[in-house]
Amino acid sequence: MLLLPGARENGDGFARAGFQAAVRERGLAIELECCELEYEHVTDRSMLTRLRSGPIANARAGGCEVIWLAGVSMGGLMALGFAEQYPTELNGVCLIAPYLGSRIISREISLAGGVAGWNPGEVAAEDEDRRIWRFIKSRREGQPALYLGYGRDDRFAESQRLLAVALPADSVDVVSGAHDWLAWRQVWNRFLDKWATLSCAA
Repeated sequence: MLLLPGARENGDGFARAGFQAAVRERGLAIELECCELEYEHVTDRSMLTRLRSGPIANARAGGCEVIWLAGVSMGGLMALGFAEQYPTELNGVCLIAPYLGSRIISREISLAGGVAGWNPGEVAAEDEDRRIWRFIKSRREGQPALYLGYGRDDRFAESQRLLAVALPADSVDVVSGAHDWLAWRQVWNRFLDKWATLSCAA
């Protein structure tokens, strides 16, 4: 499982928040690797190709048959971007308080009654937000598996709730807290407690 940090974060945050320790405590056979992201490359998608040719290719070469991305905040957006561009190369995506684009597109989807009633229309090559939500709308269940968790008081909760409605209820957890590591660790614990079911469904 590759961990993608948020903006202005790095892999050390996962260790400080106890992500690796939580895996060990449960005795889960999950190997975690933290990936540092260079956000100046977000809009041109070159980070996604480097992720594919670097850590994911290395994992495949090392014999990994099951690969998940777990992204926090902006890292969640990157994880979804990878799943949209390379849908057959992941078994699943764990979205922890993901940033899901601007409030403009969230409001557009909300006014349409949710993802099901929303029409993405023509998607420009540089419109990352619309591309991500088009993927959410068109994705077939389990391709790849998606898990979502976030805090009730997260500053991006409006868009996260729109995504939650589009997913199976048992693939979503809402915890107490805001957009911070305390809430994210709660979500991670919930995700790991569901790992046996989620990994089998992927």
